[in-house]
Amino acid sequence: MAKAPQAAGLHRASLTKLHDLDAALELMYYGWRGMTLEADAYLAKQGLSRPHHRILYVVARRPDIAIGALIEILGISKQALNRPLNLLVERKLVTSKRSPEQHRSKLLRLTEAGRRIEQRASDHERKVLREAFDRVGASGAAGWIGVMEAIADNN
Repeated sequence: MAKAPQAAGLHRASLTKLHDLDAALELMYYGWRGMTLEADAYLAKQGLSRPHHRILYVVARRPDIAIGALIEILGISKQALNRPLNLLVERKLVTSKRSPEQHRSKLLRLTEAGRRIEQRASDHERKVLREAFDRVGASGAAGWIGVMEAIADNN
């Protein structure tokens, strides 16, 4: 299968290493960009971006999540959530209803259209991960997961 042309600047740059971990930092940066490139292009065609996908991703996995819990999971402020969430609600990709137990709290859930967009965007990312894991084998995939778990534990 022919490899898709790379976006300008996506190649791994030969940057001067100022620290012995700079190569690992660059791989994290370029790896993230490589993983999200097709998903972000798909989202852009939908008039959405990475913050919208992060919201859709979490809400898909936690139906009826409270806005406060979403803020905590994403690690962002209420102000940072406001604009992308409002667009998702306006576009009828996410529903927002009052919690029956706590009337001041709103619960979020994806609509069918929101589910489709989240799934397609995440499918692009899963495809990149699957291809990379297949390329490095089970031990390489396990090593990567171990490193990512250790980094995620910093949250």
